[in-house]
Amino acid sequence: MADSSFDIVSKVDHQEADNALNQAAKELAQRFDFKNTGTTIEWKGELGVEITSGTEERAKAALDVFKEKIIKRGLSLKCFEAKDPRSSGKEYKIDGTFKAGISQEQAKKLGKLIRDDGPKSVKSQVMGDELRVSSKSRDDLQAVQALVKEADLDFAVQFVNYR
Repeated sequence: MADSSFDIVSKVDHQEADNALNQAAKELAQRFDFKNTGTTIEWKGELGVEITSGTEERAKAALDVFKEKIIKRGLSLKCFEAKDPRSSGKEYKIDGTFKAGISQEQAKKLGKLIRDDGPKSVKSQVMGDELRVSSKSRDDLQAVQALVKEADLDFAVQFVNYR
């Protein structure tokens, strides 16, 4: 029997991120506490987000609204990183980015976790920005998935290509 396998990746669903941004923009336009503050949220590049407001407090509140929408759309907050507010003339801006891909260091950390705490028949190998996990037993693969979900990682993970 051939080995079963799956890949561990860290990706951002662009459609869900776009939906979260649009919902946040709509709420910022409608809410009374954001009236006449010039608060906006928009895409800046492929994975970047920029929040602009007249005051630092409103910019931080807009960031909270956006994070709330990210959670509601089923995305992990571990994949979104926001910088501190910066003054830009009369406005305050907050830049944020969505992180995608598993770095070599993170892949090594995951591989070590699987080797040390996972079932012995499981093999893992780094393939670019993802980690392939294989074994003869599907039960062992499910145990590895449970192990990775339980681990307190500093990045979001998804499981794809389960065969």
